[in-house]
Amino acid sequence: MNRILITGGAGFIGANFAHYWLSKYDKDHVVVLDSLTYAGNPQNLNSLNNNPRFRFVKGSINSQELVEYLLREENIDTLVHFAAESHVDRSISGPDAFLETNINGTHALLKAAKNVWLADPANPLPHRFHHVSTDEVYGTLAPNDPPFTETTPYAPNSPYSASKAASDHFVRAYYETYGLQVSTSNCSNNYGFYHFPEKLIPLCLTNILDNKALPIYGDGQQIRDWLYVEDHCRGIDLVIKQGKVGETYNIGGVNEWANIDIVNLLCELVDQRFAQNSALKQQFPLAPAANGRSSKSLITYVTDRAGHDRRYAVATDKINAELGYQPVETFATGIEKTIDWYLNNESWWRAVQDGSYQQWGK
Repeated sequence: MNRILITGGAGFIGANFAHYWLSKYDKDHVVVLDSLTYAGNPQNLNSLNNNPRFRFVKGSINSQELVEYLLREENIDTLVHFAAESHVDRSISGPDAFLETNINGTHALLKAAKNVWLADPANPLPHRFHHVSTDEVYGTLAPNDPPFTETTPYAPNSPYSASKAASDHFVRAYYETYGLQVSTSNCSNNYGFYHFPEKLIPLCLTNILDNKALPIYGDGQQIRDWLYVEDHCRGIDLVIKQGKVGETYNIGGVNEWANIDIVNLLCELVDQRFAQNSALKQQFPLAPAANGRSSKSLITYVTDRAGHDRRYAVATDKINAELGYQPVETFATGIEKTIDWYLNNESWWRAVQDGSYQQWGK
C-alpha cells in the first residue's frame, strides 16, 4: 500500500495518472496538489471527489512549508511530480513563469522531501521521488538521426525545455549529493482525455467542430513521437515500482508523425464520424462536415515558431528490456478514443474555451 502525492494532478497527464492509480491500486491513498493555474482544471478530478482514498489540496509546489506539511500529515511515501509550465509558445513570450515553476518549484519539492524523508540520514523513511520530464531536453533530431536515448547529451532549445533540463539536473543532484531516492522519466508527446486545447490535437479537434482555422507552423513537417496518456501512466507505474533508484527511463510511443499528417488524419476521422452519425450535424452545426465540406479546408499555414525543433523521438529499449514496458494502445485505437471523448465531452472543452472552468476551483 502506497500513499502518493501527485503534483500538478489537475492538469492533463497528472489527472489521468490520478484516475489510473486509484483504479489500479484499490488500497492506495492519493493526494493531489495543484495551484489551479490556467492548465489546472478541477473538473478533471470531479469523479474522484467522493472517493475516501482521494484528497485534493489547492496550493503551490513553491510552498516548501505546505509540501512538508502534506508529506508528514498524509504520511506520503511516494511523490510523483508532474507540475510544470509546459507550453513552448508561452515560454517564448513569458519565460519567467517557467523558471519559477519548473526550476524553483522542483527545488522546493526536493528540499521538502529531503527535510521529511531524510530528517535522520542514518534512518531514512522509505520513499520515492519520481520526476516527470520531457524528450525536449535533448534538443532536436535530423530526419535520419536515431532516436534520443537516456545518455543523449542535453541540448534544450526553448525556455521551456531549458527549464525542464535544469529541473532534471536538480533531481539527479539530490540523489547524488543527499541520497534522495529519485527516478526520472522523459516522455514523448502525450495525447488523450483532458488534454488542454492549446496543444495540437485537442486544438485542431475543437477548431474543426467550430469551423475555425487549423494553424500549421511552417511547412508542417515537424515530427513528433505520440504516446497515449494512459500508456504513459503505465510506464511511470513501472518505473516507480520496478525501476532502479537514480535512473532515467525514456517513455515513448515509437509512433512518429509529421504535424501536418496528424492534422490531415484528424480531419478525415472527424469527417467520418459526421458521415456515420447524423446527430453530430445538429450538435456541431458550424463544422465543415455538417455543411458538406471537408475539414481539411480549414488547414492554414502560419509563420513558424521561433526555435521550433524539427523532430523528437525517444528510444524505449531501456524501459522495454529492464521493466517489460510496451504501450497497450496503438495510435489507431488511441486517437479514436480521443476523438470520441472530445465529441462526448463538449461541456468540458467549452468551459475551458470560455474560461468558466477556472471558477470551479474557487
